[in-house]
Amino acid sequence: MSGTTTNLVQRLWGLCNILRDDGITYQDYVTELTYLLFLKMLAETGREELVPADCRWSGLTAREGDALLTHYRATLLKLGTSGHPGIRTIFDNAQTSLRKPANLRELVGALDRLDWYSAKEEGLGDLYEGLLEKNAAEKKSGAGQYFTPRALIDSMIRLLKPRPGEVIQDPAAGTGGFLVAADRAIRSATDDLFALPKAQQEFQRREAFRSLELVPGTHRLLTMNLLLHGIEPDGVKGGDALGPDGEALGSADLILSNPPFGTKKGGGRPVRGDFTITADTSNKQLAFVEHIVRALRPGGRAGIVLPDNVLFADGVGRELRRWMMEVANLHTILRLPTGIFYAQGVKTNVVFLRRGTTARRNTQAVWVYDMRAGQPAYGKTRPLRAEDFAAFEAAYGEDPNGGAAREDEGAEGRFRRFTREEIAARGENLDISWLRGDDTAAEDALEEPEDILEAIRTHLARAMVEVEALAGELNGNGERAEAAE
Repeated sequence: MSGTTTNLVQRLWGLCNILRDDGITYQDYVTELTYLLFLKMLAETGREELVPADCRWSGLTAREGDALLTHYRATLLKLGTSGHPGIRTIFDNAQTSLRKPANLRELVGALDRLDWYSAKEEGLGDLYEGLLEKNAAEKKSGAGQYFTPRALIDSMIRLLKPRPGEVIQDPAAGTGGFLVAADRAIRSATDDLFALPKAQQEFQRREAFRSLELVPGTHRLLTMNLLLHGIEPDGVKGGDALGPDGEALGSADLILSNPPFGTKKGGGRPVRGDFTITADTSNKQLAFVEHIVRALRPGGRAGIVLPDNVLFADGVGRELRRWMMEVANLHTILRLPTGIFYAQGVKTNVVFLRRGTTARRNTQAVWVYDMRAGQPAYGKTRPLRAEDFAAFEAAYGEDPNGGAAREDEGAEGRFRRFTREEIAARGENLDISWLRGDDTAAEDALEEPEDILEAIRTHLARAMVEVEALAGELNGNGERAEAAE
């Protein structure tokens, strides 16, 4: 984000404090800004013909007091029935959280006073993305779970190299960070799509991106984000990837996703007729992995952000990993540093894989890069940056499918190769670490009860896996001793 965009974001975000006496939360504020920014941006970009004449920005600037608030409420209601699918999604069931006309006047005036020439030069989409990131950084907003750090997204894009003509999917899209970044990379490589034939330009704008987002409020922000980046949200739906909506998404050449952490609400199971591994589990991460692997076309590739427990969970988790390594080449795991996700204490990884053209023995070896051990915790005071991924990207190589020449750095290095046989001997446990590192400092910094609970739960789950493995070894030794007698 440029300095100009950063300044604009800070000015807009500062208004949130003015609205505190109206009972406005951070999330309410971003939603309110979404409505107003959309109308203002239509005016600034000459696209007001998309909305009725009585729903345009000038209708807000021309009114004061109660008449302004009444007109604004009527505008939201009318746009919720728009014939334009993107506009209808943004304003579906839209209601203002503002109760005082003076606060609405303050917001309208502040937006009118912004340097819109600079905002348009820098990109209106970048301005909105900056607001989403600000919201995610505020723990009280609860939005951190829907936002993946930009530096991590951009690194995954550089490695997996999205190409024009590919169908790109995110089954848990959040506010659309992966889709926007993939589109940005493709536009950069094709002169903003102008180097492509007309039919392919239209495909990129309307058909290339497919996604689902379960939470209606987040789906609203997702739709706005895509529209501001020039992506028509035709394939971006509201729905649950672990239900029939997920099957309807279809197959993809590239899947980029950071699935939600935790268990399915109410302890429910996935409602998917095509699931054979995770059909009876309430663990959402495991079910999302099955969806992603099944949705990949032969030769398709994926980058998935996953918590540690997916790599070591027993039972269904072990069965899922075994199946995944049969039907896909799980070639690389990046152990991410702690503290990179806003408002969450979960330790995470990125799993890179390629769907096989056959259904057996696709994974021969897994390369693991440890970016976590011995690293200080990241967070608001030490944000993740592009340069933090430079060493990993160099080790990964230029081949998006992990086929570039690589060097095992040994027990003292960060990048190591583990054969399929070694992983099988570990009970299919992919939670592999070898460097000494102190993660306790990062965990000591956790403040939210749910973050502390998640850290404890992970430690207990990992300990149980180790106990089960030890019990298995002891039983095996006992059986061998009896056989020897």
